[in-house]
Amino acid sequence: MTHLIQDLMGSVGELVETSSVRAFINGQWVNAANSFEVDDPSSGATIASVANCGLNEADAAVDAASGAGRAWAPLSPLQRADLLHRTYALMMRDEDRLADLIALENGKSRSDAAAEVRYAAQFFRWNAEEAVRIEGHYAIAPNGLSRTVVSRTPVGVAALVTPWNFPAAMPARKVAPALAAGCTVVLKPAAETPLTAIAMVELLVEAGVPAGVVNVVTTVDAADVVDRWLSDSRVRKLSFTGSTPVGRSLLRTAAGRVLNCSMELGGAAPFVVLPDADLGHAVRDAVIAKFRGGGQACTAANSFHVHASVAEEFVDRLASEVGRLTVGPSRSGAAVGPLISARAVTRLTKTVDDAVTHGAQIVARGDLPGDCSGYFFPPTVLTDVAPSSSLATEELFGPVAPVLIWDDTDELVARLNRSEYGLAAYVQSRDIAAGMKFADRIDAGMVAVNRGVLSDPAAPFGGMKQSGLGREGAQHGLHEFTEIKYLSVDWSQD
Repeated sequence: MTHLIQDLMGSVGELVETSSVRAFINGQWVNAANSFEVDDPSSGATIASVANCGLNEADAAVDAASGAGRAWAPLSPLQRADLLHRTYALMMRDEDRLADLIALENGKSRSDAAAEVRYAAQFFRWNAEEAVRIEGHYAIAPNGLSRTVVSRTPVGVAALVTPWNFPAAMPARKVAPALAAGCTVVLKPAAETPLTAIAMVELLVEAGVPAGVVNVVTTVDAADVVDRWLSDSRVRKLSFTGSTPVGRSLLRTAAGRVLNCSMELGGAAPFVVLPDADLGHAVRDAVIAKFRGGGQACTAANSFHVHASVAEEFVDRLASEVGRLTVGPSRSGAAVGPLISARAVTRLTKTVDDAVTHGAQIVARGDLPGDCSGYFFPPTVLTDVAPSSSLATEELFGPVAPVLIWDDTDELVARLNRSEYGLAAYVQSRDIAAGMKFADRIDAGMVAVNRGVLSDPAAPFGGMKQSGLGREGAQHGLHEFTEIKYLSVDWSQD
């Protein structure tokens, strides 16, 4: 069990007291001149005071990572793999406590939090297995006079910037492949949810990670810290998960150094129900795709596009299921937790109210908990939504399900592909071939056919268009932290 979890949580997952949490640089726990507070979104209560690092700590983290890389990069793949295997085992050992911590600082349901821990841990196991399979290429030159040797080498110090919605999975999805590839890292977790990242680093330390290989800089001054990293010539990689506007800004800055960047940005995933879909199955998947984590996921179903012939029945079934969803703090066993902040509630309320003003109809709305001191929003289903409304085109990041009706396949595909986003999509059809053909027409990096979830550590995660650059997961994610190096060897000498 990590010290952070011991300090924060009691034996049944209840908050014990507000704790002071430090950053982690060069194998040491580090205080900063100032601190910031982390709140429980279920109540608004402060749960921790965290070191608010600045430029000095940002520089120290890169110093440590750069120095540690000289020993970490040449380490054998098997040694790096052993560390990742041990980290996986420790995460699974502490699954319940990590889930309690995620639920506390993020607010998602306890079952969703536990699923996230298992998913995050799998990145360490997968990349442990792939660390020993970073393959190259050998060939005879066409003229026979030389030999071509192509290998993958660690890119170097990697700056990792992660969001609040998956406080375990997002750091794991970046840290694990970076370490497997032989890189060292400086990680900036989201200010809303830094505690889980710190707890995971404690497990990495227990697993034996050398000082300086993993560094965590906690801060609310993200722009200053990340800009400092991007201007440091020793930082050779940026891996960012967050909004498209912030991603664009970071790319502009990174362009000055032609910095290697991976970007997992916004999404507005459509959930398409074809006329032959199994509606019971489709609704079950719809509830998972929309309401898991309170809809606060870049891959969450953003809008539902249902064929006219089955729309009425689909809406009735979906409304019935949504009406049964319980809303409340994770410790109450509720299915849907709070949004991350009061600002998120205000934004989503405005979006729904604007849609209703322009003709949308609310056909289902869940009940809020009696003591509504947290940042809760009721699960909501709307119909008569205009295709051009913000409810249908913008990333909602909340438990709101707008339903749009269609009857012409070509028109639907054209409308969906006009979106600037292309991260994920969902298709429901009894005919697998028809579902796959429709999926092929959608401009998205990932499409789930007859499934409500997409993410898999063994599959490449990423999008098209303004949803990002590069991939995470599978070998593709590991390769993001490598450079291709080519040797030409003279073979003509006697």
